[in-house]
Amino acid sequence: MPWLDARIPVLFELPVPAVGVAWLVEGDGAAPAGPLARFALAGDGHGPGCACCAARTPAAVALAALFQGRATGRLAWFELVVVRASPQGRAAVAAALAGDALASARFRAG
Repeated sequence: MPWLDARIPVLFELPVPAVGVAWLVEGDGAAPAGPLARFALAGDGHGPGCACCAARTPAAVALAALFQGRATGRLAWFELVVVRASPQGRAAVAAALAGDALASARFRAG
């Protein structure tokens, strides 16, 4: 029996389906209606070595917020995430998918 990867796909390219989409947007950029989380490449205000989130990047925290919102019903149900970001922001999301344990357990690239 083939293995089913049930993690939520994260897309870096358009086009995307019209329904079931959440948006991960860098900064204050425009985003369509629907579930949304934002992240910034700048620091998150915590000092170096802060035990609560030293290993979590802003992109990983934003992905976690999307997942939590979906799980608790605070955000509409979605089946994929579309990233709207600069090349550096896209790299930050890709790094979160590859290196953050929680993000990689819940989401997958494309």
